[in-house]
Amino acid sequence: MEVTRIFEILDRYETRFKPKNDVLAGKENGSWALYNLPKYRQTANNISYGLLKLGVKTGDKIATISNNRPEWNFVDMGIMQIGAVHVPVYPTINAEDYQYILKHSGVKYVFVAGKELIRKIGHILESVENIISVFTFSEVEGYDHYSKLIELGKENQNETKLSDIKKSIGQDDVATLIYTSGTTGNPKGVMLSHRNILSNVKAVYDIFPVDETSRGLSYLPLCHVYERMVNYVLQYRGVSVYYAENMGTIVDNIQDVKPHIMTTVPRLLEKVYDKILAKGRKLKGLKKQLFFWAVNLGLRYQYDKNTRFLYNIQLRIASRLIFSKWREAFGGNMRSIVSGGAALQPRLAQVYNAAGIPVVEGYGMTESSPVIAVNTYEPGQRKIGTVGPPLKNVNVVISDEGEILVKGPNVMMGYYRNEEMTNETIIDGWLHTGDVGIVDNDGMLRITGRVKEIFKTSMGKYISPVLLENKIKESPFFDQIIVLGENRKFAAALIVPDFEHLKSWCNIKGISYTTNSEMINNKEVRSRLKREIDCFNKAFGDTDKIRRFDLIDHEWTIDSGEITANLKLKRSHIQMKYHTEIEKLFV
Repeated sequence: MEVTRIFEILDRYETRFKPKNDVLAGKENGSWALYNLPKYRQTANNISYGLLKLGVKTGDKIATISNNRPEWNFVDMGIMQIGAVHVPVYPTINAEDYQYILKHSGVKYVFVAGKELIRKIGHILESVENIISVFTFSEVEGYDHYSKLIELGKENQNETKLSDIKKSIGQDDVATLIYTSGTTGNPKGVMLSHRNILSNVKAVYDIFPVDETSRGLSYLPLCHVYERMVNYVLQYRGVSVYYAENMGTIVDNIQDVKPHIMTTVPRLLEKVYDKILAKGRKLKGLKKQLFFWAVNLGLRYQYDKNTRFLYNIQLRIASRLIFSKWREAFGGNMRSIVSGGAALQPRLAQVYNAAGIPVVEGYGMTESSPVIAVNTYEPGQRKIGTVGPPLKNVNVVISDEGEILVKGPNVMMGYYRNEEMTNETIIDGWLHTGDVGIVDNDGMLRITGRVKEIFKTSMGKYISPVLLENKIKESPFFDQIIVLGENRKFAAALIVPDFEHLKSWCNIKGISYTTNSEMINNKEVRSRLKREIDCFNKAFGDTDKIRRFDLIDHEWTIDSGEITANLKLKRSHIQMKYHTEIEKLFV
Protein backbone atom coordinates (compact mmCIF):
# COMPACT_ATOMS: atom_id res chain seq x y z
CA MET A 1 0.00 0.00 0.00
CA GLU A 2 1.11 3.57 -0.62
CA VAL A 3 1.59 5.65 2.51
CA THR A 4 0.58 9.28 1.91
CA ARG A 5 -0.20 10.39 5.49
CA ILE A 6 2.10 9.62 8.40
CA PHE A 7 -0.47 7.67 10.43
CA GLU A 8 -0.79 5.19 7.52
CA ILE A 9 2.61 3.80 8.51
CA LEU A 10 0.65 1.72 11.03
CA ASP A 11 -1.57 0.32 8.25
CA ARG A 12 1.54 -0.60 6.30
CA TYR A 13 3.08 -2.24 9.37
CA GLU A 14 0.00 -4.41 9.81
CA THR A 15 -0.11 -5.58 6.20
CA ARG A 16 3.63 -6.01 5.57
CA PHE A 17 5.17 -7.46 8.72
CA LYS A 18 4.67 -10.44 10.99
CA PRO A 19 3.14 -9.80 14.42
CA LYS A 20 5.62 -9.28 17.27
CA ASN A 21 5.45 -8.11 20.83
CA ASP A 22 8.12 -5.37 20.65
CA VAL A 23 7.01 -2.96 17.96
CA LEU A 24 7.82 -0.31 20.59
CA ALA A 25 9.56 -0.69 23.94
CA GLY A 26 10.45 1.54 26.87
CA LYS A 27 11.73 1.13 30.41
CA GLU A 28 9.11 1.09 33.18
CA ASN A 29 10.18 0.50 36.79
CA GLY A 30 13.49 -0.96 35.69
CA SER A 31 12.08 -3.43 33.13
CA TRP A 32 11.38 -3.16 29.42
CA ALA A 33 7.67 -2.69 28.70
CA LEU A 34 6.85 -4.08 25.26
CA TYR A 35 4.00 -2.99 23.00
CA ASN A 36 2.64 -4.90 20.02
CA LEU A 37 0.93 -3.27 17.04
CA PRO A 38 -2.69 -3.87 18.18
CA LYS A 39 -1.93 -2.17 21.51
CA TYR A 40 -0.18 0.69 19.71
CA ARG A 41 -3.07 1.27 17.32
CA GLN A 42 -5.77 0.85 19.92
CA THR A 43 -4.14 3.34 22.27
CA ALA A 44 -3.60 5.87 19.46
CA ASN A 45 -7.25 5.49 18.39
CA ASN A 46 -8.52 5.98 21.93
CA ILE A 47 -6.43 9.12 22.25
CA SER A 48 -8.03 10.33 19.02
CA TYR A 49 -11.51 9.58 20.35
CA GLY A 50 -10.70 11.28 23.64
CA LEU A 51 -9.39 14.42 21.96
CA LEU A 52 -12.43 14.57 19.69
CA LYS A 53 -14.70 14.33 22.75
CA LEU A 54 -12.79 17.26 24.27
CA GLY A 55 -13.63 19.27 21.17
CA VAL A 56 -10.29 19.16 19.37
CA LYS A 57 -10.70 20.09 15.72
CA THR A 58 -8.63 19.91 12.55
CA GLY A 59 -5.73 22.33 12.79
CA ASP A 60 -5.75 22.61 16.59
CA LYS A 61 -2.29 22.50 18.16
CA ILE A 62 -1.35 19.91 20.79
CA ALA A 63 2.08 19.81 22.44
CA THR A 64 4.23 17.08 23.94
CA ILE A 65 7.09 17.79 26.34
CA SER A 66 8.67 14.47 27.12
CA ASN A 67 11.65 12.18 26.93
CA ASN A 68 11.56 9.38 24.34
CA ARG A 69 9.02 6.70 25.20
CA PRO A 70 6.34 4.58 23.52
CA GLU A 71 3.63 6.94 24.82
CA TRP A 72 5.09 9.72 22.66
CA ASN A 73 4.19 7.65 19.59
CA PHE A 74 0.68 6.85 20.82
CA VAL A 75 -0.03 10.56 21.23
CA ASP A 76 1.75 11.47 17.98
CA MET A 77 -0.42 9.16 15.88
CA GLY A 78 -3.53 9.99 17.91
CA ILE A 79 -3.08 13.70 17.20
CA MET A 80 -2.30 13.44 13.49
CA GLN A 81 -5.09 11.04 12.54
CA ILE A 82 -7.72 13.61 13.60
CA GLY A 83 -6.03 16.38 11.61
CA ALA A 84 -4.68 18.18 14.65
CA VAL A 85 -1.09 19.47 14.63
CA HIS A 86 1.57 17.94 16.87
CA VAL A 87 3.92 20.49 18.48
CA PRO A 88 6.77 18.50 20.09
CA VAL A 89 8.88 20.58 22.48
CA TYR A 90 12.33 19.88 23.89
CA PRO A 91 12.25 18.96 27.60
CA THR A 92 15.55 20.83 28.10
CA ILE A 93 14.92 24.39 26.88
CA ASN A 94 14.76 27.49 29.06
CA ALA A 95 11.66 29.10 30.59
CA GLU A 96 11.56 31.95 28.06
CA ASP A 97 11.50 29.53 25.12
CA TYR A 98 8.74 27.44 26.72
CA GLN A 99 6.66 30.56 27.26
CA TYR A 100 7.20 31.73 23.70
CA ILE A 101 6.52 28.40 21.97
CA LEU A 102 3.39 27.54 23.94
CA LYS A 103 1.90 30.99 23.37
CA HIS A 104 3.02 31.48 19.78
CA SER A 105 1.73 28.08 18.64
CA GLY A 106 -1.54 28.48 20.54
CA VAL A 107 -1.54 24.92 21.85
CA LYS A 108 -4.73 23.79 23.59
CA TYR A 109 -3.55 20.61 25.29
CA VAL A 110 -0.13 19.56 26.53
CA PHE A 111 1.29 16.10 27.33
CA VAL A 112 4.16 16.19 29.83
CA ALA A 113 6.46 13.33 30.89
CA GLY A 114 6.14 13.53 34.68
CA LYS A 115 7.11 15.08 38.01
CA GLU A 116 10.53 16.46 37.10
CA LEU A 117 9.24 18.43 34.15
CA ILE A 118 6.12 19.56 35.97
CA ARG A 119 8.32 20.84 38.77
CA LYS A 120 10.34 22.76 36.20
CA ILE A 121 7.59 24.16 33.97
CA GLY A 122 4.31 23.72 35.88
CA HIS A 123 4.10 27.44 36.64
CA ILE A 124 4.65 28.24 32.95
CA LEU A 125 1.89 25.87 31.83
CA GLU A 126 -0.50 27.50 34.28
CA SER A 127 0.35 30.98 33.00
CA VAL A 128 -0.34 30.29 29.31
CA GLU A 129 -3.99 31.21 28.79
CA ASN A 130 -4.53 29.21 25.60
CA ILE A 131 -3.74 25.89 27.35
CA ILE A 132 -6.97 24.17 28.37
CA SER A 133 -5.53 21.13 30.13
CA VAL A 134 -2.32 19.19 30.82
CA PHE A 135 -1.94 15.40 30.80
CA THR A 136 1.05 13.51 32.21
CA PHE A 137 2.58 10.18 31.21
CA SER A 138 3.60 9.44 34.81
CA GLU A 139 1.38 9.98 37.82
CA VAL A 140 1.64 13.54 39.14
CA GLU A 141 -0.58 14.85 41.91
CA GLY A 142 -2.87 17.60 40.70
CA TYR A 143 -2.65 16.61 37.04
CA ASP A 144 -4.65 14.20 34.90
CA HIS A 145 -2.78 11.06 33.90
CA TYR A 146 -3.06 10.48 30.16
CA SER A 147 -4.88 7.21 30.88
CA LYS A 148 -7.86 9.38 31.80
CA LEU A 149 -7.95 10.64 28.22
CA ILE A 150 -7.66 7.06 26.95
CA GLU A 151 -10.62 6.03 29.10
CA LEU A 152 -12.60 8.99 27.79
CA GLY A 153 -11.80 7.75 24.31
CA LYS A 154 -12.91 4.19 25.10
CA GLU A 155 -16.24 5.54 26.31
CA ASN A 156 -16.74 7.64 23.18
CA GLN A 157 -15.52 5.46 20.32
CA ASN A 158 -16.84 6.46 16.92
CA GLU A 159 -15.05 4.52 14.19
CA THR A 160 -17.08 6.07 11.39
CA LYS A 161 -16.29 9.62 12.46
CA LEU A 162 -12.58 8.84 12.89
CA SER A 163 -12.48 7.12 9.49
CA ASP A 164 -14.16 10.10 7.80
CA ILE A 165 -11.71 12.54 9.41
CA LYS A 166 -8.72 10.44 8.32
CA LYS A 167 -10.02 10.37 4.75
CA SER A 168 -10.35 14.14 4.76
CA ILE A 169 -6.70 14.74 5.73
CA GLY A 170 -4.56 15.68 2.74
CA GLN A 171 -0.90 15.01 2.04
CA ASP A 172 -0.21 18.72 2.14
CA ASP A 173 -1.98 19.40 5.42
CA VAL A 174 0.25 20.49 8.29
CA ALA A 175 1.24 17.42 10.31
CA THR A 176 3.57 19.05 12.79
CA LEU A 177 4.95 22.35 13.96
CA ILE A 178 8.57 22.05 15.06
CA TYR A 179 10.27 24.96 16.75
CA THR A 180 13.95 25.22 15.94
CA SER A 181 16.07 25.65 19.03
CA GLY A 182 17.74 28.68 17.48
CA THR A 183 21.18 30.10 18.21
CA THR A 184 19.78 33.65 18.18
CA GLY A 185 16.37 35.23 18.80
CA ASN A 186 13.07 33.45 19.39
CA PRO A 187 12.56 29.89 18.12
CA LYS A 188 10.94 29.64 14.68
CA GLY A 189 7.98 27.31 14.12
CA VAL A 190 8.65 25.13 11.07
CA MET A 191 5.46 23.84 9.41
CA LEU A 192 5.92 20.38 7.93
CA SER A 193 3.24 18.48 6.02
CA HIS A 194 2.67 14.75 5.76
CA ARG A 195 4.17 14.92 2.26
CA ASN A 196 7.28 16.75 3.51
CA ILE A 197 8.19 14.14 6.10
CA LEU A 198 7.11 11.08 4.13
CA SER A 199 9.14 12.19 1.12
CA ASN A 200 12.18 11.96 3.39
CA VAL A 201 11.11 8.61 4.85
CA LYS A 202 10.71 7.10 1.39
CA ALA A 203 13.98 8.58 0.14
CA VAL A 204 16.15 7.11 2.90
CA TYR A 205 14.42 3.99 4.21
CA ASP A 206 16.22 1.55 1.90
CA ILE A 207 19.63 2.98 2.83
CA PHE A 208 19.65 1.26 6.19
CA PRO A 209 20.73 -2.42 6.30
CA VAL A 210 17.93 -3.50 8.66
CA ASP A 211 14.64 -5.36 8.43
CA GLU A 212 11.72 -6.53 10.57
CA THR A 213 14.01 -8.84 12.58
CA SER A 214 16.16 -5.88 13.66
CA ARG A 215 16.11 -3.67 16.76
CA GLY A 216 16.77 0.06 16.86
CA LEU A 217 17.77 2.10 19.89
CA SER A 218 16.53 5.68 20.10
CA TYR A 219 18.07 8.23 22.45
CA LEU A 220 18.10 11.55 20.56
CA PRO A 221 15.00 13.64 21.37
CA LEU A 222 11.97 12.64 19.31
CA CYS A 223 10.97 16.30 19.30
CA HIS A 224 13.91 16.85 16.93
CA VAL A 225 12.89 16.19 13.33
CA TYR A 226 16.03 14.09 12.68
CA GLU A 227 15.24 11.45 15.28
CA ARG A 228 11.53 11.68 14.58
CA MET A 229 11.90 11.02 10.86
CA VAL A 230 14.20 8.05 11.52
CA ASN A 231 11.67 6.83 14.09
CA TYR A 232 9.13 6.72 11.25
CA VAL A 233 11.67 5.03 8.95
CA LEU A 234 12.21 2.23 11.46
CA GLN A 235 8.47 1.67 11.76
CA TYR A 236 8.15 1.86 7.96
CA ARG A 237 10.69 -0.98 7.77
CA GLY A 238 9.18 -3.01 10.61
CA VAL A 239 12.16 -2.50 12.93
CA SER A 240 11.48 -2.77 16.68
CA VAL A 241 12.17 0.55 18.39
CA TYR A 242 13.57 0.61 21.94
CA TYR A 243 13.78 3.96 23.74
CA ALA A 244 16.79 4.63 25.96
CA GLU A 245 15.94 5.93 29.42
CA ASN A 246 18.34 8.87 29.22
CA MET A 247 21.90 9.75 28.23
CA GLY A 248 23.22 8.43 31.53
CA THR A 249 21.86 4.93 30.90
CA ILE A 250 22.61 4.60 27.20
CA VAL A 251 25.60 2.29 27.72
CA ASP A 252 23.50 -0.11 29.81
CA ASN A 253 20.58 0.18 27.41
CA ILE A 254 22.82 -0.76 24.47
CA GLN A 255 23.92 -3.89 26.32
CA ASP A 256 20.28 -4.75 27.10
CA VAL A 257 18.93 -4.21 23.60
CA LYS A 258 21.98 -5.11 21.48
CA PRO A 259 20.63 -2.89 18.70
CA HIS A 260 21.27 -3.19 14.99
CA ILE A 261 20.80 0.53 14.30
CA MET A 262 20.83 3.86 16.08
CA THR A 263 21.14 7.52 15.23
CA THR A 264 23.51 9.81 17.04
CA VAL A 265 25.21 13.17 17.10
CA PRO A 266 29.02 13.39 16.80
CA ARG A 267 29.39 14.37 20.44
CA LEU A 268 28.45 10.89 21.68
CA LEU A 269 30.87 9.24 19.25
CA GLU A 270 33.60 11.65 20.38
CA LYS A 271 32.96 10.87 24.05
CA VAL A 272 32.97 7.09 23.49
CA TYR A 273 36.15 7.29 21.41
CA ASP A 274 37.89 9.39 24.06
CA LYS A 275 36.94 6.88 26.76
CA ILE A 276 38.23 3.99 24.65
CA LEU A 277 41.54 5.82 24.13
CA ALA A 278 41.75 6.60 27.84
CA LYS A 279 41.50 2.87 28.61
CA GLY A 280 44.12 2.14 25.98
CA ARG A 281 46.55 4.56 27.60
CA LYS A 282 46.29 2.59 30.85
CA LEU A 283 47.48 -0.61 29.18
CA LYS A 284 51.08 -1.75 29.55
CA GLY A 285 53.72 -3.22 27.28
CA LEU A 286 52.67 -5.25 24.27
CA LYS A 287 48.93 -4.79 24.90
CA LYS A 288 49.34 -1.02 24.73
CA GLN A 289 51.44 -1.26 21.57
CA LEU A 290 48.86 -3.49 19.88
CA PHE A 291 46.03 -1.17 20.92
CA PHE A 292 47.55 1.95 19.38
CA TRP A 293 48.79 0.02 16.34
CA ALA A 294 45.14 -0.86 15.72
CA VAL A 295 43.98 2.73 16.31
CA ASN A 296 46.57 4.14 13.91
CA LEU A 297 45.56 1.53 11.37
CA GLY A 298 41.96 2.64 11.76
CA LEU A 299 42.88 6.28 11.21
CA ARG A 300 44.11 5.35 7.70
CA TYR A 301 40.78 3.74 6.72
CA GLN A 302 38.90 4.84 3.61
CA TYR A 303 35.69 3.46 2.10
CA ASP A 304 35.84 1.07 -0.83
CA LYS A 305 39.64 0.71 -0.96
CA ASN A 306 39.78 -3.07 -1.41
CA THR A 307 43.02 -3.21 -3.38
CA ARG A 308 45.31 -2.67 -0.38
CA PHE A 309 46.06 -6.32 0.31
CA LEU A 310 48.51 -5.86 3.20
CA TYR A 311 46.34 -3.20 4.88
CA ASN A 312 43.28 -5.45 4.75
CA ILE A 313 45.19 -8.34 6.33
CA GLN A 314 46.40 -6.03 9.10
CA LEU A 315 42.87 -4.74 9.61
CA ARG A 316 41.52 -8.28 10.02
CA ILE A 317 44.17 -8.96 12.68
CA ALA A 318 43.32 -5.69 14.46
CA SER A 319 39.63 -6.54 14.25
CA ARG A 320 40.13 -9.86 15.99
CA LEU A 321 42.56 -8.65 18.67
CA ILE A 322 41.32 -5.13 19.46
CA PHE A 323 38.26 -3.96 17.58
CA SER A 324 36.10 -6.93 18.57
CA LYS A 325 35.95 -5.44 22.08
CA TRP A 326 34.83 -2.11 20.65
CA ARG A 327 31.98 -3.83 18.82
CA GLU A 328 30.92 -5.54 22.04
CA ALA A 329 30.66 -2.11 23.66
CA PHE A 330 28.04 -1.27 21.02
CA GLY A 331 26.13 -4.48 21.68
CA GLY A 332 27.85 -6.69 19.11
CA ASN A 333 25.08 -6.42 16.46
CA MET A 334 25.44 -2.89 15.15
CA ARG A 335 24.87 -2.60 11.42
CA SER A 336 24.33 1.13 11.15
CA ILE A 337 25.01 4.29 13.14
CA VAL A 338 23.82 7.42 11.39
CA SER A 339 25.45 10.64 12.57
CA GLY A 340 23.87 14.03 12.01
CA GLY A 341 23.15 17.38 13.61
CA ALA A 342 26.75 18.58 13.40
CA ALA A 343 29.95 17.85 11.52
CA LEU A 344 31.53 14.45 12.19
CA GLN A 345 35.30 14.52 12.46
CA PRO A 346 36.72 12.40 9.60
CA ARG A 347 39.01 10.51 12.01
CA LEU A 348 35.93 9.25 13.89
CA ALA A 349 34.30 7.97 10.70
CA GLN A 350 37.58 6.29 9.78
CA VAL A 351 38.31 4.54 13.06
CA TYR A 352 34.73 3.41 13.75
CA ASN A 353 34.28 1.95 10.28
CA ALA A 354 37.69 0.29 10.48
CA ALA A 355 36.54 -1.26 13.75
CA GLY A 356 33.48 -2.77 12.07
CA ILE A 357 31.08 -0.24 13.60
CA PRO A 358 29.46 1.20 10.46
CA VAL A 359 29.08 4.97 10.90
CA VAL A 360 27.73 7.16 8.10
CA GLU A 361 27.22 10.90 8.13
CA GLY A 362 24.25 12.83 6.81
CA TYR A 363 23.19 16.45 6.57
CA GLY A 364 19.93 18.32 6.80
CA MET A 365 17.89 20.86 8.70
CA THR A 366 14.45 21.10 10.27
CA GLU A 367 13.24 23.12 7.29
CA SER A 368 14.00 20.18 4.94
CA SER A 369 12.28 17.45 6.98
CA PRO A 370 15.35 17.05 7.61
CA VAL A 371 17.66 15.05 5.31
CA ILE A 372 19.25 16.74 2.30
CA ALA A 373 22.21 14.40 1.74
CA VAL A 374 23.53 11.24 3.39
CA ASN A 375 26.29 8.71 2.89
CA THR A 376 25.00 5.21 2.18
CA TYR A 377 26.41 1.71 2.49
CA GLU A 378 26.72 1.36 -1.28
CA PRO A 379 30.18 1.60 -2.90
CA GLY A 380 30.54 4.90 -4.70
CA GLN A 381 27.78 6.50 -2.64
CA ARG A 382 29.91 7.37 0.38
CA LYS A 383 33.04 9.29 1.17
CA ILE A 384 34.59 10.15 4.52
CA GLY A 385 34.76 13.90 5.08
CA THR A 386 31.53 14.50 3.13
CA VAL A 387 27.83 14.16 3.97
CA GLY A 388 27.32 11.94 0.93
CA PRO A 389 25.27 12.51 -2.23
CA PRO A 390 22.03 14.54 -2.18
CA LEU A 391 18.86 12.45 -1.95
CA LYS A 392 17.46 11.36 -5.30
CA ASN A 393 14.27 13.38 -4.85
CA VAL A 394 16.13 16.53 -3.73
CA ASN A 395 17.83 19.11 -5.93
CA VAL A 396 20.93 20.81 -4.53
CA VAL A 397 22.78 23.73 -6.11
CA ILE A 398 25.55 25.94 -4.79
CA SER A 399 24.90 29.68 -5.15
CA ASP A 400 27.47 32.16 -6.40
CA GLU A 401 28.14 32.99 -2.74
CA GLY A 402 28.76 29.31 -1.96
CA GLU A 403 25.47 28.79 -0.07
CA ILE A 404 23.71 25.43 -0.35
CA LEU A 405 20.25 25.82 -1.92
CA VAL A 406 17.68 23.01 -1.82
CA LYS A 407 14.47 22.29 -3.70
CA GLY A 408 12.27 19.22 -3.29
CA PRO A 409 9.16 17.73 -1.68
CA ASN A 410 10.93 17.81 1.70
CA VAL A 411 11.12 21.63 1.85
CA MET A 412 8.90 23.06 4.57
CA MET A 413 5.58 24.82 4.04
CA GLY A 414 7.01 27.86 5.83
CA TYR A 415 7.46 29.38 9.28
CA TYR A 416 4.30 29.56 11.36
CA ARG A 417 2.95 33.12 11.62
CA ASN A 418 6.13 34.53 10.09
CA GLU A 419 5.62 35.20 6.39
CA GLU A 420 8.52 37.65 6.21
CA MET A 421 11.04 35.10 7.47
CA THR A 422 9.54 32.44 5.18
CA ASN A 423 10.01 34.69 2.15
CA GLU A 424 13.60 35.39 3.16
CA THR A 425 14.35 31.67 3.50
CA ILE A 426 12.50 30.20 0.51
CA ILE A 427 13.12 32.20 -2.66
CA ASP A 428 11.66 31.00 -5.98
CA GLY A 429 11.10 27.60 -4.39
CA TRP A 430 14.73 27.25 -3.26
CA LEU A 431 15.42 26.78 0.45
CA HIS A 432 18.41 28.88 1.47
CA THR A 433 20.09 26.69 4.07
CA GLY A 434 22.56 29.21 5.45
CA ASP A 435 25.28 26.59 5.05
CA VAL A 436 28.26 26.94 2.76
CA GLY A 437 29.47 23.92 0.83
CA ILE A 438 30.66 22.34 -2.40
CA VAL A 439 29.67 19.33 -4.48
CA ASP A 440 32.87 17.48 -5.35
CA ASN A 441 33.76 15.64 -8.54
CA ASP A 442 32.20 12.43 -7.17
CA GLY A 443 28.87 14.16 -6.52
CA MET A 444 29.40 14.26 -2.76
CA LEU A 445 28.31 17.26 -0.73
CA ARG A 446 30.89 18.76 1.59
CA ILE A 447 29.90 21.34 4.21
CA THR A 448 32.50 24.05 4.70
CA GLY A 449 30.81 26.47 7.08
CA ARG A 450 27.83 28.69 7.89
CA VAL A 451 27.07 31.85 5.96
CA LYS A 452 26.38 33.82 9.14
CA GLU A 453 29.24 32.25 11.09
CA ILE A 454 31.97 32.99 8.56
CA PHE A 455 33.59 36.22 9.67
CA LYS A 456 36.07 38.70 8.28
CA THR A 457 39.10 39.89 10.22
CA SER A 458 40.08 43.56 10.25
CA MET A 459 42.73 42.58 7.71
CA GLY A 460 39.96 41.63 5.24
CA LYS A 461 40.51 37.85 5.49
CA TYR A 462 37.59 35.41 5.82
CA ILE A 463 37.61 32.67 8.46
CA SER A 464 35.22 29.72 8.80
CA PRO A 465 35.27 29.02 12.56
CA VAL A 466 33.42 25.69 12.35
CA LEU A 467 36.18 24.10 10.28
CA LEU A 468 38.84 25.20 12.76
CA GLU A 469 36.75 24.16 15.77
CA ASN A 470 36.09 20.67 14.42
CA LYS A 471 39.77 20.17 13.68
CA ILE A 472 40.97 21.36 17.10
CA LYS A 473 38.40 19.18 18.87
CA GLU A 474 40.26 16.17 17.49
CA SER A 475 42.67 16.69 20.38
CA PRO A 476 41.79 14.64 23.48
CA PHE A 477 42.69 17.72 25.55
CA PHE A 478 39.82 19.83 24.20
CA ASP A 479 36.12 19.28 24.76
CA GLN A 480 34.50 22.45 23.40
CA ILE A 481 35.79 25.51 21.56
CA ILE A 482 34.60 28.71 19.93
CA VAL A 483 36.83 30.55 17.44
CA LEU A 484 36.49 34.33 17.44
CA GLY A 485 37.96 37.27 15.55
CA GLU A 486 35.34 39.21 13.59
CA ASN A 487 36.77 42.64 12.75
CA ARG A 488 39.86 41.79 14.80
CA LYS A 489 43.46 41.48 13.60
CA PHE A 490 43.65 37.72 14.21
CA ALA A 491 41.72 34.61 15.27
CA ALA A 492 41.50 33.62 18.94
CA ALA A 493 39.55 31.02 20.89
CA LEU A 494 37.78 30.22 24.13
CA ILE A 495 38.37 26.57 25.01
CA VAL A 496 36.77 24.16 27.46
CA PRO A 497 39.33 21.43 28.21
CA ASP A 498 38.34 17.79 28.48
CA PHE A 499 38.76 17.68 32.23
CA GLU A 500 38.78 13.89 32.48
CA HIS A 501 41.68 13.66 30.05
CA LEU A 502 43.39 16.56 31.78
CA LYS A 503 43.14 14.76 35.14
CA SER A 504 44.67 11.65 33.58
CA TRP A 505 47.53 13.68 32.06
CA CYS A 506 48.20 15.47 35.36
CA ASN A 507 48.34 12.14 37.16
CA ILE A 508 50.91 10.81 34.69
CA LYS A 509 52.98 13.98 35.02
CA GLY A 510 52.81 13.96 38.81
CA ILE A 511 50.80 17.18 38.96
CA SER A 512 48.39 17.33 41.88
CA TYR A 513 44.92 18.02 40.45
CA THR A 514 42.97 20.40 42.67
CA THR A 515 40.09 22.20 40.98
CA ASN A 516 39.28 22.91 37.34
CA SER A 517 39.67 26.61 38.03
CA GLU A 518 43.15 26.22 39.48
CA MET A 519 44.31 23.75 36.85
CA ILE A 520 43.48 25.95 33.84
CA ASN A 521 45.81 28.56 35.37
CA ASN A 522 48.59 26.06 36.09
CA LYS A 523 51.70 27.00 34.07
CA GLU A 524 52.49 23.40 33.05
CA VAL A 525 48.91 22.75 31.98
CA ARG A 526 48.69 25.95 29.93
CA SER A 527 52.07 25.23 28.35
CA ARG A 528 50.93 21.73 27.33
CA LEU A 529 47.68 23.02 25.85
CA LYS A 530 49.55 25.77 24.00
CA ARG A 531 51.76 23.12 22.39
CA GLU A 532 48.60 21.32 21.31
CA ILE A 533 47.25 24.49 19.68
CA ASP A 534 50.64 25.19 18.07
CA CYS A 535 50.54 21.72 16.53
CA PHE A 536 47.21 22.47 14.84
CA ASN A 537 48.40 25.92 13.78
CA LYS A 538 51.12 24.29 11.67
CA ALA A 539 48.40 22.86 9.43
CA PHE A 540 46.37 26.10 9.28
CA GLY A 541 46.94 28.99 6.89
CA ASP A 542 48.36 32.21 8.31
CA THR A 543 44.91 33.78 8.55
CA ASP A 544 43.40 30.78 10.37
CA LYS A 545 46.05 30.34 13.04
CA ILE A 546 44.81 30.66 16.63
CA ARG A 547 47.05 33.41 17.96
CA ARG A 548 45.64 33.51 21.50
CA PHE A 549 43.30 31.43 23.63
CA ASP A 550 41.77 31.35 27.07
CA LEU A 551 40.45 28.40 29.05
CA ILE A 552 37.03 28.01 30.66
CA ASP A 553 36.79 26.05 33.93
CA HIS A 554 33.39 24.41 33.34
CA GLU A 555 31.61 22.46 30.64
CA TRP A 556 29.20 24.30 28.36
CA THR A 557 25.73 22.81 28.67
CA ILE A 558 22.13 23.39 27.63
CA ASP A 559 21.26 24.44 31.18
CA SER A 560 24.11 26.95 31.41
CA GLY A 561 23.00 28.39 28.07
CA GLU A 562 26.07 28.04 25.86
CA ILE A 563 24.64 25.31 23.61
CA THR A 564 21.25 24.69 22.06
CA ALA A 565 19.02 21.69 22.70
CA ASN A 566 20.54 19.99 19.64
CA LEU A 567 24.08 20.68 20.94
CA LYS A 568 25.12 23.59 18.72
CA LEU A 569 27.02 26.59 20.04
CA LYS A 570 24.96 29.66 20.90
CA ARG A 571 27.62 31.96 19.55
CA SER A 572 25.97 35.28 20.33
CA HIS A 573 25.14 34.16 23.88
CA ILE A 574 28.72 32.96 24.47
CA GLN A 575 30.11 36.24 23.17
CA MET A 576 27.88 38.21 25.54
CA LYS A 577 28.44 35.94 28.54
CA TYR A 578 32.23 35.90 28.16
CA HIS A 579 32.62 39.45 26.87
CA THR A 580 35.33 40.32 29.40
CA GLU A 581 37.40 37.20 28.67
CA ILE A 582 37.06 37.74 24.92
CA GLU A 583 38.15 41.38 25.08
CA LYS A 584 41.31 40.36 26.93
CA LEU A 585 42.22 38.02 24.07
CA PHE A 586 42.49 40.93 21.66
CA VAL A 587 44.24 43.49 23.88
